[in-house]
Order: sequence, then C-alpha cells, then structure tokens
Amino acid sequence: FVFNSLKIHLNLVSIGNICRSPIAEAVFRKLVTDEKLESKWRTDSAAVSDWNVGRFPDSRALSCLRNHGIETAHKARQITKEDFQTFDHILCMDESNLRDLNRKSNQVKDCKAKIELLGTYDPQKQLIIEDPYYGNEKDFETVYEQCLRCCKAFLEKYH
Repeated sequence: FVFNSLKIHLNLVSIGNICRSPIAEAVFRKLVTDEKLESKWRTDSAAVSDWNVGRFPDSRALSCLRNHGIETAHKARQITKEDFQTFDHILCMDESNLRDLNRKSNQVKDCKAKIELLGTYDPQKQLIIEDPYYGNEKDFETVYEQCLRCCKAFLEKYH
C-alpha cells in the first residue's frame, strides 16, 4: 500500500462520470470530512469515455446528493494515463468499467493503481453498482445507498 506524501489517492470511475462516480466521490469526500481525515485523502472521479467531459453531474444525481445534505461542484473528466501512475486506488462501478480500466492500465508504464470494483467493499455483497441514467429517482437513491455502504467499508479498511 503506497502513501503519496501521506495522502491516499482515490479515483472513482464510471462510464460517463455524471451519475455513479460523482455520487461516490461526493459521498466519500463527505465521509472523510466527517471523520476529519481530509488531509489524508485526495479524492476524484473520472469517466472511461469522453462523452460528458466538462459537464456537471446529472440533475437527478445532484438532487439525490442534496437530499442527503451533500453538495458537489464536480465536472466530468476522462481518466488519463497519469491517473494510473498517481492514484493508489481506482474503484469502478461495473465489469465493463473494470475491463476498460484494465485494458487502459496495460498501456501505462509504472501503473501503481489498484483497480477494483467499488462493490467489492459492499457488506451486502452487491458487487455491481448499476447505471441509473435510464432509470428514475429511486435508482439514484439505490446508487447513493450502495456507494455509502461501499465507501464506508473502504474507508474503514484503509484508515
């Protein structure tokens, strides 16, 4: 386990970086803030695709986060080669993300990131965090609850 200047670098990744990954990023950031661990973590999120670069999260994702007292100013970005070299952990939402990330990481010299499914940390064993984009508010709430469980368990493991 690698510490960069005493900070653990975490990147949360989904296909477009406007639904699941910004929710996970905002949830993790709030957990870290609530635990007064901001100085120990650098948290970000990114997309495997370039479809939404520069866009704010989906309005339903923002609404879901606000309902839980969480704000975010995130704008979507695509994962870069440097991410694989600087982040300690890259946690993604589903098998498709995992395949894409593993393929991209194989093209990067000095990849140090541990690439896993965020759902690996779910105490309820829900391995996949389904994309809520074509769903409704309830689906975004399900993503929030999964991200909260997984992020809490991940933070407990590495804190």
